[in-house]
Amino acid sequence: MPAWLYDLLPAGWTGWEVAVAATAFGVASAVVSALVVGAVLARLPADYFVNPAARTRQQKLHPLAHVLLILGRNLLGYFLIVLGVLLSLPGVPGQGVLTILMGVMLIDLPGKDHAARWLVTRRPVLATVNRMRARVGREPLQVGE
Repeated sequence: MPAWLYDLLPAGWTGWEVAVAATAFGVASAVVSALVVGAVLARLPADYFVNPAARTRQQKLHPLAHVLLILGRNLLGYFLIVLGVLLSLPGVPGQGVLTILMGVMLIDLPGKDHAARWLVTRRPVLATVNRMRARVGREPLQVGE
């Protein structure tokens, strides 16, 4: 183990404790990522990808609250992208690519809706998403054709 890394560890930790902690962190982040993605997919309206009105918020917010919500969502998205890049580095445990995708879905990018629709219309992805939605009693996503 490099000396600089050893200096960052709690007193008395060996390579074994580091391996166990890294494994536990990797498993925990995979479980949390799967739960968050599942919750988001379950909350989407069934017509999200075919009805542009379904992609907008129905409740009216104060203009300042609306701006703060957009700013907060984008900041969280960029944070998740940076975190995902760090988690993608060799030797760092975690779900880097999934974290990057969650971040990209949060930020406002041109073409984001088109890319998300393209991804969801892939047969294996749509089948998996609809199985997850069925488990929580939600109707399947409509993607048109």
